[in-house]
Amino acid sequence: MAIKGRGAQLNTHNRFHSQKVVQEHIEGLDEEAGFESKTSFLTISPKSIINTVESPDIPAPYSMNPYQGCEHGCIYCYARNSHEYWGYSAGLDFEQKILVKKNAAELLRKDLSAKNYKPDVILMSGNTDCYQPCEKKFGITRSLLEVCLQFKQPVGIITKNTLVERDMDLLQQLANDGLAQVILSVTTFDEHLRRALEPRTATAQRRLECIRTLSDAGIPVSVLMAPVIPALNSMEILDVAERCSEAGALAFGHQVLRLNGQLLEIFKDWTRHHYPDRAEKIIHQTEELHGGKVNDNRFGTRMKGEGVIAQQIADMVKLAKRKYFSGKKAPEFNLNLFDQHAADPQTRLF
Repeated sequence: MAIKGRGAQLNTHNRFHSQKVVQEHIEGLDEEAGFESKTSFLTISPKSIINTVESPDIPAPYSMNPYQGCEHGCIYCYARNSHEYWGYSAGLDFEQKILVKKNAAELLRKDLSAKNYKPDVILMSGNTDCYQPCEKKFGITRSLLEVCLQFKQPVGIITKNTLVERDMDLLQQLANDGLAQVILSVTTFDEHLRRALEPRTATAQRRLECIRTLSDAGIPVSVLMAPVIPALNSMEILDVAERCSEAGALAFGHQVLRLNGQLLEIFKDWTRHHYPDRAEKIIHQTEELHGGKVNDNRFGTRMKGEGVIAQQIADMVKLAKRKYFSGKKAPEFNLNLFDQHAADPQTRLF
């Protein structure tokens, strides 16, 4: 019995817990616990909202996440493991237990006003999608963009949800000053695969329309094909690049699949359920990307992989860029307009 609208079909053990919850039979009293599909939204109160990024693989020194956990339910999401720090599972809990930072805008004003803050690009979302479905209800991402506009703070957005179009008024104002760029994640144009891989995301066709809409409004848009999964979507690289370029995207990048932490168990279960005919092939070729393992934590190689298959993917991406993105380039962010005193103009007197 599959849980509709969910990527993961199980809850993996939280490595920080000393005891395990085991479901031996999907019947009787176990049924409700094992197949509940409701989403809960839990308010948390962090003390800061800006995170310092230490990875050289991430093209921004700061990140910001209005939510923890993600309704999109992407089966491959590396951020699933971070949910264990909150006492939840990287599996279904990641999609069903969403932590909401309602004080995010207040925290951002405080962080940007701090004397030791060094202005640079902040990336949303470094962990989970800032435009996941619940954003329509809570509007936290929009409130953060309002603060960015107030302070003239450069912001980059990574999303696979077309809800980003709702905030075009703010993004246009930011983009006019070189302060905003959007990166749309596009993984496949196979709708059967997309529904299984990313169950609560916008269709790829709808994302193409979003690229066109944002580009026509003067908002720079790039495309990230992430992850590229051997034997699943790796054959779509040229098609994705061509169609996204035609829609107005200015740049194209990629990352390969890596199964860190509990992702191996979650992803294996998913492949056996959806693609039993090639489940082993997908896993084995993923291992070939990472020196015989399913994950590589080394900076510089963890997102691109190494070996023959990784080189084939890299060569295809290189060809795609040459064919469809020649002469195109995403603009540089403007770091010269930041106003640290925007929240309280009188402090400029001191």
